[in-house]
Amino acid sequence: MRAIEEPEEDLSLSKPKTWATGAPAVAHALQYALSQTSPKRTALTLLNINQDGGIDCPGCAWPEGAPDKRHRNEYCENGAKHIADEATTRRVTREFFAEHPVSELAEASDYWLNQQGRLTEPMVKRPDSDHYEPIGWDEALGLLADELNGLDTPDEALFYTSGRLANEPAFLLQLFARAYGTNNLPDCSNLCHESSGSALNETLGIGKGSVSLDDLHNSDLVFVVGQNPGTNHPRMLTALEETKRRGGKIVAVNPLPEAGLLRFKHPQKARGVIGRGTEIADQFLQIRPGGDLALFQALNLLLLEAEDKAPGTVLDRAFIDAHTSGYEVFTDNIRGLDWAEVLKATGLTREEIEEVHQRVLGAKSVIVCWAMGLTQHKHGVPTIREVVNFLMLRGNIGRPGAGVCPVRGHSNVQGDRTMGVWERMPQSFLDSLEKEFDFAPPTRHGADAVDAIRAMRDGRAQVFVGVAGNFVRATPDSDVTERALRNCRLTAHISTKLNRSHAVCGRTALILPTLGRSDRDIQEGGEQFMTVEDSMSDVHATRGRLAPASPTLLSEVSIISRLAHRTLGERHGITWQAFEKDYDTVREHIANVVPGFDDFNRRVREPGGFNLPNPVNKRIFQTASGTAVFTANTFTGLTAPPGHLILQTLRSHDQWNTIPYAMDDRYRGVKGARRVVLANAEDLAELGFEEGSLVDLISVWTDGSERRAPAFRVVGYPTPRGSAAAYYPETNVLVPLDSVAENSNTPTSKAVIIRMEPAEGEGPGQSR
Repeated sequence: MRAIEEPEEDLSLSKPKTWATGAPAVAHALQYALSQTSPKRTALTLLNINQDGGIDCPGCAWPEGAPDKRHRNEYCENGAKHIADEATTRRVTREFFAEHPVSELAEASDYWLNQQGRLTEPMVKRPDSDHYEPIGWDEALGLLADELNGLDTPDEALFYTSGRLANEPAFLLQLFARAYGTNNLPDCSNLCHESSGSALNETLGIGKGSVSLDDLHNSDLVFVVGQNPGTNHPRMLTALEETKRRGGKIVAVNPLPEAGLLRFKHPQKARGVIGRGTEIADQFLQIRPGGDLALFQALNLLLLEAEDKAPGTVLDRAFIDAHTSGYEVFTDNIRGLDWAEVLKATGLTREEIEEVHQRVLGAKSVIVCWAMGLTQHKHGVPTIREVVNFLMLRGNIGRPGAGVCPVRGHSNVQGDRTMGVWERMPQSFLDSLEKEFDFAPPTRHGADAVDAIRAMRDGRAQVFVGVAGNFVRATPDSDVTERALRNCRLTAHISTKLNRSHAVCGRTALILPTLGRSDRDIQEGGEQFMTVEDSMSDVHATRGRLAPASPTLLSEVSIISRLAHRTLGERHGITWQAFEKDYDTVREHIANVVPGFDDFNRRVREPGGFNLPNPVNKRIFQTASGTAVFTANTFTGLTAPPGHLILQTLRSHDQWNTIPYAMDDRYRGVKGARRVVLANAEDLAELGFEEGSLVDLISVWTDGSERRAPAFRVVGYPTPRGSAAAYYPETNVLVPLDSVAENSNTPTSKAVIIRMEPAEGEGPGQSR
């Protein structure tokens, strides 16, 4: 048997970078691409990625400009890595599974599993077997259909998806689940931006952003809060550079000084290759984890006080009076703010906050962008509601250059939600589905990602179907999650590559390999394309260019359609076979069900596709009151007891979602290791640890429980005092299943109180 050869962790450190991208990014992207496939195949994918009629990047959801304004190389370093990772010529075959039992794969790293390559044929792990073995498509789908039809209730099944899924299969997945009889449609948005959707639906009536690229380019002031564009969505830096070149200002709010927000060297411009590049942040607020709600409340109080001093000159009273409700309750709450508590929660000085306030007063248009640094907190939803309060005070909602901008981290996570992949879709959507397909969808809310784990843990769910993604490593409380999945009768994953979710499986397990974004999709009706929706509600086509990784692969549309037909037969009269033959048929139904998609097939074939209407931009608010809603929010600053730190989990630069592409974090100066904890040097000295010390991280919770992540190297880093940072998914084990954000049920991965203990065999102050 061939041994699993893992890369050894060999930590070396250098100073954190003070700029991002430039020529090194190009070199690293090409190096990774050529390690996966040939120069010809690399060129074919890179010249087609994010081009009109080409392959939508399977990475982040940052939008492209109009087709006539795109660069020939419209991708970033990480986008090039993502497409190369999918286009790899490495293959996982039946011989691989014969050599490696499931128990052995369960011990392998995320890095090693991903590096094995593309899956090539359906595989099954039978009960009491420790090996996957080949299985034909008909038998595999029949096995899964029989399990689904054998459940006591449809609610014993779970249908999970990640943002890699395109619109057409996402629509079919939710249609199948609801025709089958359940709203159990957990998705990756439950784990990242659910707090955004909860807050925005409550305050503005729609759970998505309101700005366009043109708004961003032309805004006077852009806040970038709780996000790291240089790693997670690098093409955003190009947009921010354009904001600066047109005279806009940028305020970065983040616990860590991220290289991309300090200075950006555009790799496709001379100034980015041989020049100094562009300074992005005009002001950097190094905030304590979880202090953002206090910051925006302080800014709101300063705006109210400025209006008191000069009535009629600061606030947009016309907007407030005509389009909002709840203003008096909001102001009563804000005027009771305690500045001492604000400064303690944020770690900022009053002078820093006053400086931002002056920038706001000088800006005619303001945008606030954010990501998981805001959403993955206990008070994530109140924080985003307070951001909305902040924007409404000066009318920065529903006009050019202004608005809310939640930045989605996965390519079609917003589109999947638009297509109905949500456990709590509104009744209007369910009514449209009933009208189109002549069946009554279930109305009882289903399980989100956290509730899905609870249901499997407690035996209330028996079958888990994962479409794309890596559920085991995307979720909190790793030990509980793994026990929950192993408690299932059957787990099935529709995937392109091997990941840990395939090794943490039910008594029976299926791997159903599928085409990737870069693969050509030929069906009976000819060559097909699919569509995606980006962070700014632009819908456009994506069309693969490469020969499929294996002749036995099926598309996600085919797999879902065949599974639905095997499970439901002719029930409800839905013609599942027609969907597989021609994806235009799917889009015709989408046009009749989903608002904004009328004439879908024609409009998506136009250059660049089309933009979905957002009523907020017409100052129409689909809330219960018909107005934009001011809210009264309160915060309790997170305080670590003596000897403890507040940990936030984050990605390394050479990582996409749960999968590392290398053992490095180039911008943060960490090389050769992932099990590291970044902490302020003064905190380390007080705690008695030296750089390089080997420690266990122990999270502590109000219920008295503790969780341990062993063997992390200590790294001195410019974090705020009292805080630390470490990479996920290695630290997911530290976050309990029940530690979730209010209202959204999102795991609180950005606010984990930990202590550090010397690892076995080491004492305080020792290092290796």
